[in-house]
Amino acid sequence: MGVVSTVHSEVRAAVSPDGRRIVWGSTDRSGGAGGWDLWQASLIDGRWQDAKPLPLNAKAADFDPAFSADGRWLYFFSNRPGGHGGDDLYRAAVRDDGGYGPVENLGRGVNGRGDEWAPTPSRDGRHLLFASDGFGGSGRHDLFVAQWNGQAFVDPKPVPGVNSADDEFDAAWLGDGKTVVFARSKDAEKQPIRLYVAHCDGARYAQAAPLALSFNTEAAHTLGPAIDWNKPGELLVTGSAKAPRAGKMDLYRMKAPAATGRDGCVASAAR
Repeated sequence: MGVVSTVHSEVRAAVSPDGRRIVWGSTDRSGGAGGWDLWQASLIDGRWQDAKPLPLNAKAADFDPAFSADGRWLYFFSNRPGGHGGDDLYRAAVRDDGGYGPVENLGRGVNGRGDEWAPTPSRDGRHLLFASDGFGGSGRHDLFVAQWNGQAFVDPKPVPGVNSADDEFDAAWLGDGKTVVFARSKDAEKQPIRLYVAHCDGARYAQAAPLALSFNTEAAHTLGPAIDWNKPGELLVTGSAKAPRAGKMDLYRMKAPAATGRDGCVASAAR
């Protein structure tokens, strides 16, 4: 509190695989380049310290960070100029010295004319889970899985079993895809957002139910689930608990629900 979670709104945290940095998005924290910016703090003496906006921020919205499991890439979305329409998916190389390389657009394989959010690479790097309203689907924003063809992520297919007429977005795989945690809202910009858990039955995610968390209610905003590659048994989430609470939207850790589903859903989506 006071470093990562502050009086402002902090959303969707990502911890680097070496555990030495945490990156998150903020919609209203001053000091960044464009309002919606990516911030980073470093682990010093066992505590997160020295929070700063990332130099890769543009005078636009930069949000929804996620590290690859090998620590080589930081993924995020941005509506900076030069994209393919609306919010696009990007990544930047993570350098050995702790800095970041040039920002790369992920290309037309996953960036349509609409808005793409929350890029989440699989542990093996062969698949990318993300949300979009530009590739068809069941309603507003839906969840998709694209596959790596050796040069780019391509051929996004709907995540089986979870998409509806509502907004589905901000998803994280548990157990390498046996279970998925995702956000759902009637309208993500105007209505409450709630986190759900669904388990793979071998072909599709079934029987989505609210994540068991005290502030994950029908009237609240709870979103941004992410796995810490250092601690796969824990889930990072965004919301507002009664206590502890630092500001508008805070970042929290919780025990991840058990991944009791079966294999098959990631492969089903990729076909």
